[in-house]
Amino acid sequence: MIYRLTVIPRAVKDLDKLKGKLFTQITEAIQALADDPRPPGSLKLSDEENGYRVRVRNIRILYRVDDRAKEVIVYRVKHRREVYRS
Repeated sequence: MIYRLTVIPRAVKDLDKLKGKLFTQITEAIQALADDPRPPGSLKLSDEENGYRVRVRNIRILYRVDDRAKEVIVYRVKHRREVYRS
C-alpha cells in the first residue's frame, strides 16, 4: 500500500544540515516509509499518538502515520542526543 509522504519544513531544515552518504541514507529511509510506514526496527513513540521513530546510524527520523488519509508525515530528523528535546 502506497502512502503519501509529507516532510514538514522543520524536518527539511534538519535534512539540509546533513551531508554526503548520511544524507543519502536518510532520504532513502524516508522514501521507503511511503511503501512501508512501519518497517522492521521502527518503534511506536509512547508520548505521541500515531508517532513512530526510525533509526539510521545516529540519526532518528520521527514521523506520524495517518492510515485513513494514507499519509506519512515526517516532522523531525535529528541526532539521537537532540531529537527528543523541544
